Amino acid sequence: MSSSIASNLSERIHAIDRFQMRRPRLSAAVAVLKKYSDDQGAHMGALIAFYAFFSIVPLLLAFVTILGFVLQGNREAQDSVLHSTLSQFPIIGTQLQANVHSIKGSPVSLAIGVVGSLLAGLGLTGAAQNTFNRVWAVPADRRPSFVGWRLRGLATIAGLGLLAIVSTAAAGFVTATTGGAVAVLAGVLLALAGNLLLFFLVFRLMTVEEVPTRDLLPGVLLATVLWQILQHLGSYYVDHVVRHARDTSGLFAFVLGLLTWLYLGGQVTVIAAELNVVRARRLWPRSLFARSPPDPG
Repeated sequence: MSSSIASNLSERIHAIDRFQMRRPRLSAAVAVLKKYSDDQGAHMGALIAFYAFFSIVPLLLAFVTILGFVLQGNREAQDSVLHSTLSQFPIIGTQLQANVHSIKGSPVSLAIGVVGSLLAGLGLTGAAQNTFNRVWAVPADRRPSFVGWRLRGLATIAGLGLLAIVSTAAAGFVTATTGGAVAVLAGVLLALAGNLLLFFLVFRLMTVEEVPTRDLLPGVLLATVLWQILQHLGSYYVDHVVRHARDTSGLFAFVLGLLTWLYLGGQVTVIAAELNVVRARRLWPRSLFARSPPDPG
């Protein structure tokens, strides 16, 4: 009896598999998820989230310190940029604004602090580069050199520091706006534009040059839309969960929400990268029962 049930279940699953392989759009989506599974995408996304969790505060510390030098003597401008960048950052903004301050002291200690913060960020960019290299199956001898991948990481950190201001400020404007539909639509478009530039920078700098830029654009678009959704979900989480739990489990809710948000962000990035590979190399239709191909990297 049990063998008959198992046989019927297997036949149904194979029928579903044959159905999806006959539908181009559906089979393309299945191929992305299949490659994501074959590449252990969940693990790679979790690793990105892990490094992001330990890099956010040091990176923002460096950002605040450098901002203090650039806008020295203009306290109002500093406060305005920090408020738009930190206070509207989903889930962690308010806590960061209250606790992250610029590094002060001797020039030597200042330099050591900023360098240490940037090194922490390099852990994140290194994990991202390893992820993109694995997704595209880049052989080890064609990956960036020891110095090259660190220079890419520093360039990415610098670019993200500038683009994050526009992206988070626009997302916060959308969340806080109580005006008409035109104002809300303008905020959404500004946020999307900022996120689009952000992900284009990440995908281009984190991927080897042999991959054409045009092959990166579909993943950039997908990541932009999904990240925008995560930003607003993060703001909703703060408004409806963290603030109500502040007296009892506010810290736990804050850490859990941050980890969840970063984890989802890592998964979004990996799935978007997988989409690029599947589309560029036409890896569909693909059977759910197919074995994982060998990794040439």
